[in-house]
Amino acid sequence: MYLIALCDDEAAELDKTEKLLSDYEKEHPGLDFTVERFKNADNLLCAVREEKYLPDLIFMDIYMPDQGEASVSEVDSVPLGIEAARELRGMKYRGKLIFLTTSKEYALAAFDVDASQYLVKPVAENKLFSVLDRFLRDAEEERKKYILLRIEGRLVRVAINDIVYCEAQGKNQCLYLANGAQHLLRMTMMEIYELLSHYQEFVRIGVAFIVNLGYIGSLNAREIHMDNGKKIYLPRGTYKGLREQYFSYYCREIE
Repeated sequence: MYLIALCDDEAAELDKTEKLLSDYEKEHPGLDFTVERFKNADNLLCAVREEKYLPDLIFMDIYMPDQGEASVSEVDSVPLGIEAARELRGMKYRGKLIFLTTSKEYALAAFDVDASQYLVKPVAENKLFSVLDRFLRDAEEERKKYILLRIEGRLVRVAINDIVYCEAQGKNQCLYLANGAQHLLRMTMMEIYELLSHYQEFVRIGVAFIVNLGYIGSLNAREIHMDNGKKIYLPRGTYKGLREQYFSYYCREIE
């Protein structure tokens, strides 16, 4: 599933873009677009700022008035969608941004906010479909580096490289990240391991731990010491296999 935000103050433009997205989805069986419409940038910014909504892709009108603005004809008084994009980037939003515009005047400014592209209205089907093709290719590569987890009632993408280890805590599991954050997950250890087992850096330590080999500072026959100071005692008979996995991973890393 991909979350797509449409941000435009003109309902007709929202309808057109949503229709094109629906047409593209129909041509690609199994593809799931979940589209949210925003009539002004304020509502979109608020949703992202409060971490209630994190779209994978945003189509934004380059002229995007505040909620109280009456007309987009008064260009000098209308905040640009680029300004909203700058705020999004300032909030560390790293999704794809596509600007919709009637003019190429702000093309260079679009690059300043790391916009993937801008499309001139009226948007042609082949142009939009080409953008979506590239987005899906990039997203597929990017998603190989992340797992999707439900944390505190919301879906969050967690970077594989940020996971230090996971520890069983009763019926829940606690995920420890490199920045010191801890997240309690209502999942089984097996469910988490199924998500992580595709990556060579993760190994199970007994029934209580999944460890990222890249964050092991040292190990011996009794315990391993993680870079964050955590000491994990090894179950009987696990040291030899873990040592082999650790050195195998380490050697591949330095090649």
